[in-house]
Amino acid sequence: MAAAEDTRPSVYLASGLGFSARQRALVLPELKAALEKAGARVFEPFEDNGEGAKTAEVQAPGWAYRVGQADVQAVRDCDAVFCWANFNPPDEGAMIELGIAIGLRKKTFVFRDDFRKCCPAEDYPLNLMIFSGMPEKEWKDYYFQSLEEIADPKKAFVRWIQGEL
Repeated sequence: MAAAEDTRPSVYLASGLGFSARQRALVLPELKAALEKAGARVFEPFEDNGEGAKTAEVQAPGWAYRVGQADVQAVRDCDAVFCWANFNPPDEGAMIELGIAIGLRKKTFVFRDDFRKCCPAEDYPLNLMIFSGMPEKEWKDYYFQSLEEIADPKKAFVRWIQGEL
């Protein structure tokens, strides 16, 4: 008997968390679990693109191209991108993945529990381009500052999962 197809909306988790063994072990699983608990099927590139979080020294030749292309294709294949945007500046690769999603007009969501403001852009705590894929007035519904907020039914992620957006 064939397994039932997973019909949950898919979200690409853009982050730099996989580059650090400690963040990969402690922070990344909590973030992924919060997204899954809210009802999403999560594509986590460090785990799901087949390359893993290896150092450059142990990769086969051509690894950088393969990883980049696999990540771009995964952004295309997923329904939305959820971007972990801590640090100042946030991870460059995650910002590129978010930009690809914005260009493809996919839903984008941003998580940041880092209290530092990255740039002076009116009310935005990050570069204004990060918010260009979100509604002008309701952008805060797509922006998360705690793991608990991800499951908030008033915020955009749960409403998107439920098909309301």
